[in-house]
Amino acid sequence: MSNVVRLSVPSHRQSKAARQAALLACFAGHRRGPEDVFWFKENAELLNILECTGAKLDTAALSPFTEFYQGAESRLAFFPQYYRFILSICLDLEDLGLPGDKAERLCAWTARQGLAGAELSDLQRAEARRLMARRGIAAGADRGLDDRLRGFIGRSETFALPNKRAGYELTHIVFYLSEYGRRDPGLDASALTSLEFAGILAYLDQDADLLAEICIALRYAGQQPSPIWEHWLERETHCFAVAEGPCANPADDYHVYFVNSWLMALRGQRDFVKPAEAGATSFHRAPVPAPPLRQMSMAMYRMDAARSRDWAAMRPHVEAGLSEIGHDILAEAEASSDRFEDFFAGFARAGGMP
Repeated sequence: MSNVVRLSVPSHRQSKAARQAALLACFAGHRRGPEDVFWFKENAELLNILECTGAKLDTAALSPFTEFYQGAESRLAFFPQYYRFILSICLDLEDLGLPGDKAERLCAWTARQGLAGAELSDLQRAEARRLMARRGIAAGADRGLDDRLRGFIGRSETFALPNKRAGYELTHIVFYLSEYGRRDPGLDASALTSLEFAGILAYLDQDADLLAEICIALRYAGQQPSPIWEHWLERETHCFAVAEGPCANPADDYHVYFVNSWLMALRGQRDFVKPAEAGATSFHRAPVPAPPLRQMSMAMYRMDAARSRDWAAMRPHVEAGLSEIGHDILAEAEASSDRFEDFFAGFARAGGMP
């Protein structure tokens, strides 16, 4: 019965160092191969979280990455399109304690090749700049980049509408501007409102992945996220199931688990609360009741010219099609932010075309 998947039971006897070492061994060696772009992505995310939350790891915990690190030059030469992942992994490995200093050379080669110049996205250019700056290397001149990034996150009305990609770009811009919490990103009131609106939307959609990133971004901006949001995310994290064994499925909810563990670390709580084995492991979020966001949006759409920006006037129409659970989630979302009425004014899309 060697290929039976078993569900893990939380063990508070497993130390923090043991949990982190098991996660590293699992993601480095047992979910995907190191020539798979998703291997790059998963491991870059895990190492980044450990590095920016101040994890203390010994060489043995990092040893599953030794072969990748030793061959990083050849990987970067053959996979220059994945240079951000490769640089991120090598930078974090060194900063977490793996012996070596090749990340600076990799950054310098990347700059000479002008790889950041191949990016169409300001977000990706900002990430490239941040990565290479960690070793004192300029990614290349890009006048106006900060102004464009701040212009995007300062347009609050963007984030009152369902658009997950915009929400993730918002959070990552804050991550880069804040150096992952190492400095004040200097967000103005409109950018903070954008984070608040995006958080309300994510809660209405019961999107634990995006909402966790929004709470992290708010904390990096020196703000206190809604306790309603963070307490719900904490409950969701504790409800994860961990499947261990050769049948573990890498197409899972690992990212939700990662970012919520990251948030718990920032809150001074026990991170990575579910035990992991060093072998194949997958992470599965508990089933979520149907969130009310889509029903709310459709109710407003059907009203057409009769819809209004006034939440008090629209509330009965919005609530009419919701389940009991949907009502509860909506009430919690409203209570979670003193900007809810302002959020709804944008969400309503009233007024039509001029």
